[in-house]
Amino acid sequence: MRFLPSIICPRFMNCAKGQTLAFFYLAWVAAGLLFVFPSPVQAGEKFSFNVEEFEKKSFEWGGYAELKWEHMNLNQDAAFEMLNLAGKSRSTLDRLSGTLQIDGSYINGITSLNWTMQASGQQDDLDWYDQADIFEAYASLKPTPQFTVSLGKKSYKWGKGYAWNPVGFLNRPKDLNDPEEALEGYITVDLDLVKSFAGELQTLALTTVILPVWDEINEDFGEINNINLAVKLYLLYKDTDIDLICYTGNSRSNRYGLDFAKNLATNFEIHGELSYIPNQKTTVLQEDGSALLREKSVLSGLLGLRYLSENDITSVIEYYHNDAGYSTGEIDRFYQLVVKGEKQFFSSGTDLLLHKAHEMSKKGYGKPQPGRNYLYGRFTQKEPFDILYFTPGLITIYNLDDHSFSISPEIVYTGFTNWEMRLRCTFLEGSSFTEYGEKLIRNKLELRLRYFF
Repeated sequence: MRFLPSIICPRFMNCAKGQTLAFFYLAWVAAGLLFVFPSPVQAGEKFSFNVEEFEKKSFEWGGYAELKWEHMNLNQDAAFEMLNLAGKSRSTLDRLSGTLQIDGSYINGITSLNWTMQASGQQDDLDWYDQADIFEAYASLKPTPQFTVSLGKKSYKWGKGYAWNPVGFLNRPKDLNDPEEALEGYITVDLDLVKSFAGELQTLALTTVILPVWDEINEDFGEINNINLAVKLYLLYKDTDIDLICYTGNSRSNRYGLDFAKNLATNFEIHGELSYIPNQKTTVLQEDGSALLREKSVLSGLLGLRYLSENDITSVIEYYHNDAGYSTGEIDRFYQLVVKGEKQFFSSGTDLLLHKAHEMSKKGYGKPQPGRNYLYGRFTQKEPFDILYFTPGLITIYNLDDHSFSISPEIVYTGFTNWEMRLRCTFLEGSSFTEYGEKLIRNKLELRLRYFF
C-alpha cells in the first residue's frame, strides 16, 4: 500500500553526528572548488557601448535549463512518512531532476503576445515523474498608453508580500523556499485603465479580471460552471503604493483586500496586506473522527519589511496570520488519527483510518503551512569580504503556535557567464505533533545548476 502525497513536506529531527558533518563538509568542498575555478572576466577586456543593444526588440525570448540533485534524510517516525510511504519505510531518498523553462514576447504595434512554458522530469528511488505546463500564453491589445486588454492564460501576482499574499485572490500559492519562481496562471480576460495626476495622488489604475470556470477551463480554481470577477484599484498616493481588491463569484466565496508598500528610506521598505472573507469554508476533523465542513468569517494579514544594510545584507522579514488555518488542537487531532491508522494497519492490515487521514491531508491538513501564525526571514549578503560572484544566504520559517521551524543556509555562485550554482541545506526542527516535527523529511542537501539563455 502506498499513498501519494498531495504535498510533500520536509521534517527535521536530531540527525546523526556523522550525517551533519558530512553535509557541512560537502558544502565547504563545493565552495572551495568554486573559488579554484578561474573567473571568466579578463582584465584586458575593452569596454564598449552599443545603443542598439538597449533598444526594445519586437521579439524577445529566454529561459533556463536546470539540473538539480537532492539527498533527503527521511523521518521514519513522522505522520507524513506513514501517509506517503506506508509499508515502504526508508531512511533516505535521492532525487535527480531536470527543468526547461522558455519565456518570451512578441510586439507588433499595439498588439503583443506573451508566453512562459515549462517542462520537467525527476527520478528518485521510488518512481519517475514528469510534467509539461503552459504557465502563461496570452495576447494583449494596447490602443492607448492608458488602456490595455488581455486575453489568455495569465499569472497574477497581486499583493505586496514576498512569501505570502493574503490578498492574492487570483494567485497560485508560492513555494516559500523559492517565492520568486514562475507560477502557472489562469485563463482570463482582463482590462487595465491607468491615469496619471500632478498632485499628491500621482497614479490611479483600475484592473478588472473575468475568470471563467468550466469543464477543462480553470477547473482547479473552484466550483465549475461559473464566471468570476475580480477588481483591483491601484493608487500611488504620497509615494505610497496602495491596492484595494475585491473578488466575487460562485467558484469561491466573496473576498475583500487591502495592501500597501512604502519606502521609509532608500534602503528600507515596509509592506502589509489585509484580507477579509465573510464565508470561508474549511474541512475540520472532529474529536469523534468525523469531518465537519465549517463556515466562518476570516480575517488574515501580513506585515513585513525589506532592509538593505551598508554591508550589502538584504533582509526580508514577514509576519503572517491566517484565520483560515488550523489551531494547534485541530492539527493535533489529525496527527492522532495517523497514529491510530498506523496501529490499525500493522495490527490488522486494514488501511481505513490511514485512507481517511490521507483524504483529510488533501483537504487542508497537508498543505505547506496549515497553521495560523508564522514568521518568515530571508537574509542574503552580496559578495562578502569582496569575494566576487559569491552570495551566501539563509531562509527560515517559524511556526509561532507550536514553535517548530525550518532553516536553510545556502551559497550561490555566478562567476561564469549565464550560469548559476546553488548549494542549500535544509534542516527542520520540532517535537512530536508539531508541523515541522511531523513532516516527511528531517533534512535535505540540494545542489542546483542553472543555465540562463
